[in-house]
Amino acid sequence: MKIALIAITRGGKELALELADRLDGATLLAQAEGQKVAELIAANWHCYDGLICIMATGIVVRAIAPLLRDKHIDPCVVVMDEKGRHAISLLGGHVGGGNDLARRVAILTGGTPVITTASDTLSLVALDLWADEQNLLPPSREKLTAAATLLVNHGELHIYTDETVLSLPPGLTRVNEPEQADIIVSTSTRYADGATIFRPRTLVVGIGCNRGTPAGEFEEALGELLADLQLSRASIRNLASIDKKNDEPGLLQFAVDNRWQIEFFPGEQINTLNNLVISFVALKAVGAIGVAEPTALLSAQSNHLESRKRKWKNVTMAIARAPFSLSEQAPEQ
Repeated sequence: MKIALIAITRGGKELALELADRLDGATLLAQAEGQKVAELIAANWHCYDGLICIMATGIVVRAIAPLLRDKHIDPCVVVMDEKGRHAISLLGGHVGGGNDLARRVAILTGGTPVITTASDTLSLVALDLWADEQNLLPPSREKLTAAATLLVNHGELHIYTDETVLSLPPGLTRVNEPEQADIIVSTSTRYADGATIFRPRTLVVGIGCNRGTPAGEFEEALGELLADLQLSRASIRNLASIDKKNDEPGLLQFAVDNRWQIEFFPGEQINTLNNLVISFVALKAVGAIGVAEPTALLSAQSNHLESRKRKWKNVTMAIARAPFSLSEQAPEQ
C-alpha cells in the first residue's frame, strides 16, 4: 500500500516523520510555499492508496469533499491528532483498507483506532473483503450492499453453498437448502432469478482446436457447453491449451475478449498424465495424448473433470474444477 502522510503543525510534522520511518511504503508530503492543504491533498489524491492526515477532522472533510467519487477508486483516509492518541478511519474503511491502516498506525503510536463501519463494531464479517479473500466474484454492487445491510440489521446471514466449507466468519450461518439462503456461493446457474450469488473462480476450460478457428466458434462452443452443464461463465478462472496453440489468433482473441489468461503446456508434460483416454488424432497432430482434458487438469492442479472432452467442428473443450473450500480467513498462499 502506497501511503502519503500530511501534517500542518509542528507536533504533527514530528509524528508524521516518525510514522514515515516506521510504515512501509509511506511518503511524507510537504506543502509548497503558499500552498493550501486542500490543494496538496487534491494534487496527490490518486497517487496513493491511502492518506494519513495529522490535523483536525474538519479540515480533512472540507478538503476531500470535492474529490470524492467512488469507494472503489478513492484512496482511504485516516485522520490523526498530533499526539497520536486517535486514528480515525474516515474514508474507505473496508474496500480501501482504511480500517486496517488506522489499526496499524494506532499500534505504532500507542493510540486508539476509531472504526465506525457497522460490521466492524458489531464483530461481523465484511462481505466485500471476505469475498476478495476467498477469490469469490461478488454479485452486483446493489445486491452486495443489500446483503451487507441485512447482515448488520439482523446480525446474521444464511448462506447456502455446494462447495466444501472449512469454517465461516462471524455472521454467516450455513443452511441446507438454497431457498432458505440470503446468499449463495456456487458455480451453478440453476438457482432462482434474483438470488444473491457469489461465484467461486474455480473452473478451467481446456481447449483444443483446428488451425485458423475464429474466436466466434470458441464463444459458441463455450456458451453451449456452459448452458448444458448449468455453469456460470463468471466462475471461469482461466483457459488452458497445448503450447503448439500459443500463436492461434482466434484462441488468443477469444481469451482477450473475455479477459481470461491462457496457460499453455508442452506435450511432454501432458503425456505424463495417466487414466485419460488417448486421443490418437491429437497424438498424430500435436504429439500429445490429448489437449482439452489434460491441459484443463494440469492448469487446475486437479483430478476432477467437471466435463469430459466435447467436440465441435473445429473446437474441443473440457472443464476441470480447481480445489476450493470456504473458510473464515484468507486461504494460505
